[in-house]
Amino acid sequence: MLWRCLLRSPVRHWRSTLLAWALVSTSAWANSVAGEPPLWFEANRPSHQAQQAVTLLNNATAEGLVPAHYQAAELARAVAQASASTPLSLDKQQQLDAALTRAVMHYLTDLRIGRVSPRQVRANYDNPDPRTADTAALLRAAVASQRLTETAAQLAAEPPMASALRQALAQYQALARHPAWQTPLPALPEPLSRRRASGATQTPPPPQPYTGLPLLAQRLQALGDLPPNAPLPALLEGELLAALVRFQTRHGLQPDGMLGRQTLQQLNVSPVQRAEQIALSLERLRWTPLRQAPRMVVVNVPEFVLRAYDVVDGAIHVKLSMKVIVGKALDTRTPLFDEAMRFIEFSPYWNIPPSIARSETIPHLRADPGYLARLGMEFVTPTGQVITHMAPQYLDAVLSGGWRIRQRPGPKNALGDIKLIFPNNDNIYLHHTPSPGLFERDRRDFSHGCIRVEEPVALAQFVLQDDPNWTEARIREAMTAGQSKTLRLQQPLAVLLAYSTVVVKDGMVFFYPDLYGLDQLLTKALRQHAATLAPPPAP
Repeated sequence: MLWRCLLRSPVRHWRSTLLAWALVSTSAWANSVAGEPPLWFEANRPSHQAQQAVTLLNNATAEGLVPAHYQAAELARAVAQASASTPLSLDKQQQLDAALTRAVMHYLTDLRIGRVSPRQVRANYDNPDPRTADTAALLRAAVASQRLTETAAQLAAEPPMASALRQALAQYQALARHPAWQTPLPALPEPLSRRRASGATQTPPPPQPYTGLPLLAQRLQALGDLPPNAPLPALLEGELLAALVRFQTRHGLQPDGMLGRQTLQQLNVSPVQRAEQIALSLERLRWTPLRQAPRMVVVNVPEFVLRAYDVVDGAIHVKLSMKVIVGKALDTRTPLFDEAMRFIEFSPYWNIPPSIARSETIPHLRADPGYLARLGMEFVTPTGQVITHMAPQYLDAVLSGGWRIRQRPGPKNALGDIKLIFPNNDNIYLHHTPSPGLFERDRRDFSHGCIRVEEPVALAQFVLQDDPNWTEARIREAMTAGQSKTLRLQQPLAVLLAYSTVVVKDGMVFFYPDLYGLDQLLTKALRQHAATLAPPPAP
């Protein structure tokens, strides 16, 4: 029976293939072949473990999953009927046993590795090997030890931050029918809707009149930004203003205390939509390799933040956190992948990529030949000859692909004074910048794809922490030497470029804009995945 179900089910990508492999590997066991007792029956009645299984499937929403994908309601009815009626025939027992096994296997596999391949949503992480994800053996052991619920909870908690995200998911699911979101916030008065803040204010903005203040206060209280017993002011001031700033901080907005268009837009996002956003982040965690090495550097692109951490006994200990600048959302997005950092280049040259040379550098040089000397640039021929003066034919040689342009080390170098290299096909790396003022912006997608780091010395210290010869003083000296020097790391360091629009920090839930539209892409992929789930044979 189980084999026939597999043959009917569409296997369109790695995720389906893995599930099929796991089911096939235990088909005889799942079908209760002759001489073997059924997995979910005792004395011809559904066992306590069967009751736990249907409860687990019905509670899939707590993990950001969909109970209907595991036929939770149908199986719950079948188990209840089998418990209340006369004992089922052996054939019917085997059918229900196989159907429940198939559903629980599907659910546990989704918990372990997610529902879709990361490559479907532009995340170039390695797919797990089916042989390393023996969900069948895990289920067999869980049922034998009567620890099915505990085993599922352990799987759900394995990804870093998953437990905190699950709590946030429950919080926002509970707010789905809160009266604060049953009516929209009133439109802003015209003067307020046109106000634009130029930067974070040092003093509170003037109090703002707004007819929606009672509803605003109700929402901020429900979200935990405003204390429940805070008095309601006539104007946007006092505790209500402070609560609005907290809300802005948690939603990737400029925390200026002004009730503007973008802030109102985020305030009008419903808890149901927030719960969906959290569920997407839980899905990403299941296949993002956050514990693949004892030490890692992770960049969360939508958050514009880099974290460096150690992994000790499976627990993550953040040693360093800093702002970053990532690729422009419109045309030069930072790709998502994991690689090993192997080199550090101090006082680096910047070898200008051909695409940037064609679109930016050469037009500048044609309009202003002095741009070459002012920016410390030079031509390099195929034989390695360096030419530091300008001529139109040199630009033609670059356009034809024979020559290249590079920028010498120095204070104007686009890479700053350090480049941290993890070789990859996209030629992406971490580096400093001669324009540190951009780190003060709230939205920081300004680069051509590479990642600019706010604190390069601290990052280099983390990378080189096991080499006592590389003190802070020596790092700074190498960075400012003006002469390029490349250091090969004694131990490669894992680097992960990740994407999560929801982050829990110090117990607070932060939401960030979907910078590259990848949450939308993941939503589409999950819908397509749901459409491929063939209805199973009735239990």
